[in-house]
Amino acid sequence: MTDTPARLLNLLSLLQTPREWPGSELAQRLEVSPRTIRRDIDRLRDLGYPVEATKGSIGGYRLVAGSAMPPLLLDDEEAVAIAVGLRAGAGHAIEGIEEASVRALAKLEQVLPGRLRHRVTSLQSATVPLTRGDGATIDPRTLTVIAGAASGQERLRFGYRAGDGTETNRLVEPYRLVSTGRRWYLVAYDLAREDWRTFRVDRIAEPFATGARFPARELPGDGAQELLGHSLARQQPHEVDVEFFAPPSEVAAQLPESLGVPVGTADGCRVQGRSMDSVEWLAVRLALVGCEFRVHSPARLVSYLAELGDRVTRAASGS
Repeated sequence: MTDTPARLLNLLSLLQTPREWPGSELAQRLEVSPRTIRRDIDRLRDLGYPVEATKGSIGGYRLVAGSAMPPLLLDDEEAVAIAVGLRAGAGHAIEGIEEASVRALAKLEQVLPGRLRHRVTSLQSATVPLTRGDGATIDPRTLTVIAGAASGQERLRFGYRAGDGTETNRLVEPYRLVSTGRRWYLVAYDLAREDWRTFRVDRIAEPFATGARFPARELPGDGAQELLGHSLARQQPHEVDVEFFAPPSEVAAQLPESLGVPVGTADGCRVQGRSMDSVEWLAVRLALVGCEFRVHSPARLVSYLAELGDRVTRAASGS
């Protein structure tokens, strides 16, 4: 193999296998001399790959952990596995999956060949995750488009549905994606409103980068997390009061702790607390508890449950 760059890539791919490679075996596989292998090992070291050599009859070369993260070579199966894992985690906003995971997914999907991209999409669509999240799921592509626009400082267009159902079209300068553990938010400068705004990503529709670059703006305060915190604090929470006709332990096992702790009553238990979530999400979560319940407040939740009940009844009856 006389093509040095191709030979180096093949050598690196072999060394990334968790084993020790005798120089003679590497030379045989790459069809070069042991002397060429030694030179190529030195080139890899110059590029930052920590290749360790051991002497003796069973000595050889192996890639070890270094002080910095060098580029990795992935085969098809490895690339698909990583992409599916990152997509699943990002789509459900699992706590601990932060912006770095989305950036990694955006970089990986940018270079995935078409055949592998199709495999990733097919595998994910045919897989039912066992992890149950309390937040709305998100198309991972939405996250990667937003992350790519933010890192490339490209203006972003998308449709947005507010909490009251109002739909608008937005043109923003995306700054940062922030995960709260259950939901993703976009912190961006809204050009029409000439101010910083936060957007729930599960309410963003069809985002696309316009290609128009923008200079970085100075974010007020101490960062995106603080801006998001102020934005959430300005929202009016729901005062939730729900009576369940089931034991407290049964309800607690099915209900998010954020809604409050069930307190036992003569007929079951009662949950009283404050929630920043939409009435639509609250209605679904209460119904999933799997027992009879009665909502005392808020009034908007009572009304929505009545509408939802009528809709479900019509669907069940086929009318």
